[in-house]
Amino acid sequence: MFIKANGLLMHYVVDGPEGAPWVSFITGIANDTTLFAGQAQALSDRYRVLRYDLRGQGKTQSTPGPYTIDQLAQDLVALWDALGIRRSHLVGLGLGGSVSLKVAIDHPHRIISLAPTCCRARMVPEFAAMWHRLTETVSQGGVEAIVEQTAQRWFSDEFKAAHPEKLDAVRVMIRGTSQQGYLGVVAAFLGLDLQDQLAKIATPTLFMGGALDKVGGPEALMRTMAQSVSGASYQAVPEAAHIANLQNENGYNGILRAFLDQHA
Repeated sequence: MFIKANGLLMHYVVDGPEGAPWVSFITGIANDTTLFAGQAQALSDRYRVLRYDLRGQGKTQSTPGPYTIDQLAQDLVALWDALGIRRSHLVGLGLGGSVSLKVAIDHPHRIISLAPTCCRARMVPEFAAMWHRLTETVSQGGVEAIVEQTAQRWFSDEFKAAHPEKLDAVRVMIRGTSQQGYLGVVAAFLGLDLQDQLAKIATPTLFMGGALDKVGGPEALMRTMAQSVSGASYQAVPEAAHIANLQNENGYNGILRAFLDQHA
């Protein structure tokens, strides 16, 4: 389904019974709504699940960049307004986790609970260097030029060897990202600087991370973010790297479901 929000034609999917509590999922860079299909299936028995494509990702309209974290957060709030969603649980992965932090900081009254996953609150030079290389590659060769290295980076070697079909699906998802949209959201990520504002978050919060994630949302970094939010905690998803919800779907779903049910 498509709807106009924040001046943008946005693609979204809704699952679950009408009148149930909302859970909204924010994807990361080069992701689309299929990223959270397993979570929608697991939660839609008692939750109304919203998935959507970020600006320039998947089937959502691409606009000239650069984008900002604030702009991406405003996109979600505008989508909520367009769909009549007053409050929602909020889950985000990667860049989506960072965007979820911004929404929680600026719009606390709209969020029931918060579950940022495999993410960061601040860009640092050594991590930014990787993204500058990726944007240079995409600028010259399009998104296709980074499909394979991106898919390989997201999972552990054991998972990739055991599940080639899941890597194929991920490659298709990455290819669905527009060049303009990719460069736009990476620019937003490079401007990420929310660490000093995390103390403003008053929403019940669970930080989740892949136990094997060494780059996107390492455990030490995720624990530091959790310590910055009053009452927040951190829980690792075992046997999962950066895209924890795909590598260990059952483990991720179990942790998330227990947290959501606690705050339903």
